[in-house]
Amino acid sequence: MIVPAVAATARVGEIELHYERFGEADDPLLVLVAGLNTQAISWPLPFCAALADHGLSVVRFDNRDVGLSTHLDDSGFGRRDVDAMIVGEPHAPVPYTLSDMAADVAGLISHLSADPVHLFGTSLGGMIAQSVAIEHPGVVASLASLSSSTGEPEVGQPTPEALAAIMEPAPEGREASIERGIAVREVWSSPGHHDPEALRDYFDECWDRRPADADADARQAAAYLVSPPRDAGLRGIGVPTVVLHGDRDTLVGPSGGERTAALIPGARHVVLEGMGHDMPEAYWPTIIDAVVANIEHARVAAPGPR
Repeated sequence: MIVPAVAATARVGEIELHYERFGEADDPLLVLVAGLNTQAISWPLPFCAALADHGLSVVRFDNRDVGLSTHLDDSGFGRRDVDAMIVGEPHAPVPYTLSDMAADVAGLISHLSADPVHLFGTSLGGMIAQSVAIEHPGVVASLASLSSSTGEPEVGQPTPEALAAIMEPAPEGREASIERGIAVREVWSSPGHHDPEALRDYFDECWDRRPADADADARQAAAYLVSPPRDAGLRGIGVPTVVLHGDRDTLVGPSGGERTAALIPGARHVVLEGMGHDMPEAYWPTIIDAVVANIEHARVAAPGPR
């Protein structure tokens, strides 16, 4: 059985972030940043172990408002407010932005390491990781962005079917929530890789860690909606970067990855043929090889403990 070497919390301002660490503590540190409303366990244990087998100390964690980390239940912002935002109606103030979520990550990094670390984010986590590299460059040694985009409205947009699926109101109760999660994931899964039973196990575990919370989901979505595009900042990223994107991604269109790679100086763009907005095990070797190669590039460029 694969188990984390460390499971703990880090306090960053008023936020407590739950994290798990795999591998040897003295190895170069890779921090994995999960996507919208997605718990740390979306990075599967065998995937984390495979990265650790490459001589990395791997950390997965729950962003604010998800899983075992702090939920901002007293913020006064919830599902009704994000619905009002979308149609231009009055709503409660948005409690935080992607910059605040990036500051959480920077604080977690400072808690874990005195040296810059390697970042790997997927979907919204890719946007957060990009924001860390832009706004807190001193803590980042390399960047990997998967299934993500730049925040510019011209690129990376979902198909109408994927947009309708993600906007569907969340049902009440465990079983209904799990069934909806499985159905929604099918909309943007990689063709031929949708696995309802594996997803059921994942959503069961998520529910056991922290039951579904539509208001918390809305706050993370609002953080994305109110945050400005990162095109100018991406042009200034100076660390080795790899941008990965499935060519069958219907939730964050492949143009988002293309544009991200085009903006970041020297970024490598890896197109994952046949992959949607998920990370099937069949693609793990390609993804891991690309991320590890990028880390090695960073270590050669700036030798030392990184």
